[in-house]
Amino acid sequence: MSGYAKLFEQMLEQSHKMARAFNPALESFQVHGFDKLIPTMPKDFMDMMWGNTFNPEGLDSKTRLLAVIAGLTVLGAQADAQFKVTVRHALEAGATEREVAEVIYQMAMLGGIPAMSRALELAQTVFDEKDEETGK
Repeated sequence: MSGYAKLFEQMLEQSHKMARAFNPALESFQVHGFDKLIPTMPKDFMDMMWGNTFNPEGLDSKTRLLAVIAGLTVLGAQADAQFKVTVRHALEAGATEREVAEVIYQMAMLGGIPAMSRALELAQTVFDEKDEETGK
């Protein structure tokens, strides 16, 4: 075992001990579904926070969120909860499913096909959840 692997193993064990000390249930905590605990902000609030108040001549919240989706895709869509929350916010800000997918497809040129595929998979789960909520 390399020195780095040993250090990583020690850090992992330390974090498990800390989790057990805070709350024994955290030891087996799974991040899947965590994104559902984070509410979606209303479009008016997003516009106020990400454009109209601080930079009224700049990008609107929809465009800013599509740019964030692009960045998260290029990074490999590794942060499931953050990616799904951003897709939900983009839809709330007025983006269509097609626009979200188009941004993700475009990022295949920069982040690669695996990153694009992972991002599309996460976006599709958000689209499916939205359809379930609306009864489509």
